[in-house]
Amino acid sequence: MDDRLQRAEQLRRVLQLFAASLEEAQALEVATVFPVYQVGRDYAAGEYVTCGINRTGDPQLYRVVQAHTSAAQWPPNATPALYTPLGLDEGGYPLWVQPAGAHDAYSIGDIVNYGGTLYRSLLNGNVWSPDAYPDGWEVFTHAE
Repeated sequence: MDDRLQRAEQLRRVLQLFAASLEEAQALEVATVFPVYQVGRDYAAGEYVTCGINRTGDPQLYRVVQAHTSAAQWPPNATPALYTPLGLDEGGYPLWVQPAGAHDAYSIGDIVNYGGTLYRSLLNGNVWSPDAYPDGWEVFTHAE
């Protein structure tokens, strides 16, 4: 293995070890750092793993609920006894998170759960909460 590649892999592993100690909200900010789910791997309770893409286009982050060896028939998105999806409500909608800037702002049509109510963004580059700028959001109902 090329020395630079080996150093890059080691740095990524250090970041993963550090990131494993983060609280949920912080972990969601750096979801791309966490390893991708693998079949046949031993997972410890409390570990973070990514699997698939969430509705906002980011890697979906999961917390391991109980220690186990992963299996193809127990993927994170279908096994709540083993994995808890983070950043999503029970219906699979992302929980509203304050964007840091234009790079992660909400776009027109993005649906989020804010305080238990689903809202759809009416703006591109929407960095305001439904409370802070109500004209930037509309209540979303599944019947639409």
